[in-house]
Amino acid sequence: MEYINNASTGAISSGSGAVNKILCCECGVPIEPNASNMCVPCLRSHVDITENIPKQAVIFFCRNCERYLNPPNEWVQCTLESKELLSLCLKRLQGLRQVKLVDAGFVWTEPHSKRIKVKLTVHGEVMSDVVLQQVFVVEFTVNNQMCDDCHRTEAKDFWRCMVQVRQKAVNRKTLFYLEQMILKHKAHENTLGIKPNTGGLDFFYATDAHARKMVDFMQAVLPVKVTNSKKLISHDIHSNSYNYKYSYAIDVVPVSKGSLVCLSKRLTQQLGHIAPVCLVSKVANSIHLIDPQTAQMAEVQNMAFWKSPFEAICNPKQMVEFVVMDVEIIRENQRKTFPGQGPVSHRHTLADVWVVKSSELGINENTIHVKSHLGNLLKPGDYVLGYDLREANVNNADYEKLNADTVPDVLLIKKSYDKTVRKQSRNWKLKHLNEEIVVDTDIENEYNEFLEDLEEDPELRQNVNIFKDKNKQQIPVDTNDMDDPSVPRITLEEMLDDLVLEDEEMGDAS
Repeated sequence: MEYINNASTGAISSGSGAVNKILCCECGVPIEPNASNMCVPCLRSHVDITENIPKQAVIFFCRNCERYLNPPNEWVQCTLESKELLSLCLKRLQGLRQVKLVDAGFVWTEPHSKRIKVKLTVHGEVMSDVVLQQVFVVEFTVNNQMCDDCHRTEAKDFWRCMVQVRQKAVNRKTLFYLEQMILKHKAHENTLGIKPNTGGLDFFYATDAHARKMVDFMQAVLPVKVTNSKKLISHDIHSNSYNYKYSYAIDVVPVSKGSLVCLSKRLTQQLGHIAPVCLVSKVANSIHLIDPQTAQMAEVQNMAFWKSPFEAICNPKQMVEFVVMDVEIIRENQRKTFPGQGPVSHRHTLADVWVVKSSELGINENTIHVKSHLGNLLKPGDYVLGYDLREANVNNADYEKLNADTVPDVLLIKKSYDKTVRKQSRNWKLKHLNEEIVVDTDIENEYNEFLEDLEEDPELRQNVNIFKDKNKQQIPVDTNDMDDPSVPRITLEEMLDDLVLEDEEMGDAS
């Protein structure tokens, strides 16, 4: 091929009519004509399309919660070399908007070096219609900075919202049940701190939304009454902004499982003419009542309770132990029914029971006849706990209005077992929101009663996470190994493994 050199223009052409080439104005290399009249190496030496993009930048990392700062004030969870972290790094490069990003990826660095390197490929247009491609590396320095949430947690006194949970009652087993519900559903994840207080717990939050979420959860699982208030902390007259502290007071129903209550006449009519003196069988999102003499059941919803509130006339501390002398099952055709009667429990069996007080056994042979719903559990010689209303000091207006002839002398509540044996053979445990909750002797006794209720009621422990107690694994777990196989126990299949990270790390090291 023959080339003709035109000295006046510096163009090189071929005789066959091919594309004309020119000489680079800097180095004289033949190139295709362009607006700059320079080859690519010379053009790169004169123009840098990445001059406005910083080659070094800083990102902030919170070591407590392991989150990165996404400006202006959002903290996000990112793992190393993830797309979320890459997106966060690219947002820190302001000059990146002036070029077209083609490719981006991480360059490996030591995980503990506090350095993150990102390799970028960009296209930029220079001198009209000339597009350059350039590859470069940006190094990010990871600086430690505590986020606002962790700062509030460390301060311990800084909070914006507080939720006060109280149960004004002698029997506080409902409060223990609420604690386990919170743990099971992880409703306390956004809590800054939890402080035990007289009769309940205090939860502290950074925002009103997190506190309101906890309040909604409690309203869904228990009959509670909520009262809210706010206090003005500061006011900016220039921006017309206000700074408040919010408080939510939650009153839990003052009854628990095992409490004996007396209903008003109006409420008994609404509940299917149930007997006014009833036993609380369960407290969940509603109060479950049962008549020990007829096994009739009723439910009191949240709104109905606070419209006609009632308190416990007797609590488990007032239970008296009796000895069963004889049991006679009442058949269904022998039961007395009346129109409008509410549902009857099929889990229980009505029976005529003759009992004697344990303290009077051998001294007073006068047996007491009781109609009880525990016919399926009791047999002669068993011990049973109940309320002796003849000796109880009841101060209740609705109870005083009742006819003395209609009030039973004794009500049997639950079968009695040896508490010492049950406590020693218990090979499971529960977790707590705060380990300082069980400090008083009375509270500890109520907590042990709550554990016994879990063993006796399978429905109650469905909402509770039960963990194996490794300190008591040497105790037999089969009911056949016990002296009394009728003692209620929690099976091994219902228990969860307690995860302890320290034990695992020590095991790996060994």
